[in-house]
Amino acid sequence: MTSPPATPPKAPMDPTGDTDPQLLQHLFDRQALTALALRSSTARERAAKLRRLRDGLLERREALYQAFAADLRKPPLEVELTELLPVADEARHAIAHLARWMRPRRVRPTLTTLGTRARVLYQPRGRCLIIGPWNYPVNTLLGPLVSAIAAGNAVILKPSEFTPHVNAVVAELVAALFDSAEVALVHGGVATAQHLLALPFDHVFFTGSPAVGKVVMGAAAQHLASVTLELGGKSPVIVDASADLRRAAELVLWGKFTNAGQTCVAPDHVYVHRSVHARFVQLCQETLAARYGRTDAAVQASPDLARMVTRRHAERVGGLIDDALARGATLLAGGGHDAAQRYVAPTLLGNVPGDARISGEEIFGPVLPIEPYDALQDVIGRINAQPKPLALYLFSRHRPTQALVTAQTSSGGLCLNHCVQQYAHGGLPFGGVNHSGIGNAHGVYGFKAFSHERACLAAGPFTVVRLFFAPYTALRHRLSTALVNALRWV
Repeated sequence: MTSPPATPPKAPMDPTGDTDPQLLQHLFDRQALTALALRSSTARERAAKLRRLRDGLLERREALYQAFAADLRKPPLEVELTELLPVADEARHAIAHLARWMRPRRVRPTLTTLGTRARVLYQPRGRCLIIGPWNYPVNTLLGPLVSAIAAGNAVILKPSEFTPHVNAVVAELVAALFDSAEVALVHGGVATAQHLLALPFDHVFFTGSPAVGKVVMGAAAQHLASVTLELGGKSPVIVDASADLRRAAELVLWGKFTNAGQTCVAPDHVYVHRSVHARFVQLCQETLAARYGRTDAAVQASPDLARMVTRRHAERVGGLIDDALARGATLLAGGGHDAAQRYVAPTLLGNVPGDARISGEEIFGPVLPIEPYDALQDVIGRINAQPKPLALYLFSRHRPTQALVTAQTSSGGLCLNHCVQQYAHGGLPFGGVNHSGIGNAHGVYGFKAFSHERACLAAGPFTVVRLFFAPYTALRHRLSTALVNALRWV
């Protein structure tokens, strides 16, 4: 390990600038001794840190309202429910259960290990890197930090450079609560991320796109570091003929248009049974008008609609709409966009052709294609032909249909007659599968992600294995054969 300099390099004051690589190395080196010391930290000590983090975050809610308004024009209610609530609830859950999570788990001996005592110990991984995205810059950065602290780690946080106002508030919070030898936040873009990923962290937790996730995983592989990758994908919705259509429309549109559709578990597209397709579209149109306004001007002036994070992101989503319409798609609602204002109207599309860009790209914006279907097996086949999504939503009151879709599809999470709420349940694992992610977060699953489950076996006065030491006599051969055959009893 390189010895840290006596005086650390100065971090850049501009939260949009990259951090000096020397400072990154200094922080990483400083955290080595802290990580070792944290291995013996108690549940009480860790819980106290989580309370300070939670309380410090909530004390800064007004500053965060202003910061989110500047970065995403996010309504205060959405800040409360999608940024502050998940972190506060994650901390509450961890505080309540941490002592039990940390307790060594006893394991009964197997037939071949009679005479031994076994336990599973939960040990901190050590120095961890958390790289957060821009769409939920508090939730997706501090939520994993709760799990990392609960597991007893030292952490470097790297938020997205696209939310500088929010980052400034979070950076002040972290600096006020933690010594940088335990938790540090650094600013920067791609260059900073690359320098961080070149360091031999013990665990990397990344939230972002599958494309960047592959880069993160490749970099972690150079150090054989474990990873948690929370990615995304085109999460489908199925609405069958038995569904409560009004409930489905209300929930799907809430899940889709919160944060202007910039949500990793947001519905990406909807398959609706042809017999109820027209009614479902009508209900969606009515719901949009009631929530955001009945004219283009009213929608654009709505205080309840967030903006795209940058002009470039608005241009991309607006381009998806224009490309789909140029190829023959039908505009069912919305369609307006103004990249200079980072504005994209809540948009519904029908008859989207397969060669449209929106059919192949994750939308990550307030645009929802709605497509009729006749046979459920055709929809299941189409879903299975694509990379496994982060979420799948089914609206059906028909139990056999629920069982069929559950058994014949694969996704990170599954929601029946609801939308997005699987993310909010602290008792459920949150994560993807293959293309949509690796590993899980939240609650005990987040604690385990940042912990090494260490096997510990202790020998008693007598162990079975002594019966099989050399020389290998005929008796010992018969005993070994009997032992192997005994395993067929179950």
